[in-house]
Amino acid sequence: MSYILDDLAELGVDEIVFVVGYLREAIESYVADAYPNITAHYVVQEVQDGTAGAVSLAEPFVDEDVLILFVDTLFDADLGLVRDVAETTGGIIWAKEVEDYQRYGVILTDDEGHMVRIIEKPSEPISKLANIGLYYIKDWQLLFEGIHHTLQASPGASGEFYLTDAFQYMVDHGSKIQVAPVAGWYDCGKPETLLETNRHLLLRGRSGIADSATLEDSTVNDPVRVEEGAVVRNSVLGPNVTVEAGARVENSTVADTILGSGIHGHRLDSPGLSRGFGVQGYGVPGPPQHRRSLGGGRGGVGRPLRSRPPAQE
Repeated sequence: MSYILDDLAELGVDEIVFVVGYLREAIESYVADAYPNITAHYVVQEVQDGTAGAVSLAEPFVDEDVLILFVDTLFDADLGLVRDVAETTGGIIWAKEVEDYQRYGVILTDDEGHMVRIIEKPSEPISKLANIGLYYIKDWQLLFEGIHHTLQASPGASGEFYLTDAFQYMVDHGSKIQVAPVAGWYDCGKPETLLETNRHLLLRGRSGIADSATLEDSTVNDPVRVEEGAVVRNSVLGPNVTVEAGARVENSTVADTILGSGIHGHRLDSPGLSRGFGVQGYGVPGPPQHRRSLGGGRGGVGRPLRSRPPAQE
């Protein structure tokens, strides 16, 4: 989530409505600590009735154009497009061209690149522009009119109401929604894809050692990210490892792994993702590349923790 919030802050967004579930307290605490300049509102989606239902909960807080994002995916997109939207454009939907179009909702466009229709999981290659869940809506009043219309209709096959149906309502009522490309789109919603997304982020500039992290008698094989307050002793990290704030790693060799903030004082028996265990005497082989040896003392080695991704070529 921090990756997305950093981009929004850079864009000048200073007010965000979070539609949350069971992790509300954790999200509120994190945002308050890490982004104190953001005015945050929180609404709980008690009934899991789909994306249209989720966005409808934000309506009391919206009185101007709005960005809509889902934080289980990351993207390389030019959000700066929202600063120069044509007067006749009602919004932007970002899309990624894919080969496995059968897995996604795909967007059909007219000759000027505006949305005509979104088709869910087509069997024929009518379009390869996958809807990635990133939207800017200037016609916000028409959006919520479309959401109300969608929620009053019958739900989809899964029993949910889809935000894309509200977009279709907008298009059918004359709004022109531009379709814009993204350079990259990365899934954080599944364990099998999260590690690859973590690797991408580290390579794109999110690696680094926080000043408040402790690293003693350890070796780092880049790319690696060690967050605030994490402790690493007598260990080998990397490549492609994130150690979250407050985690503790001792006498271990770890690669291609995300170690959560709950890591402390117990043995972790398998690589990958971990949230509530300590790491002691844990071995995962990883190739030695870009090695850095770190003796006793505190961080400040290499790139800053919150360095931005390099500009796209």
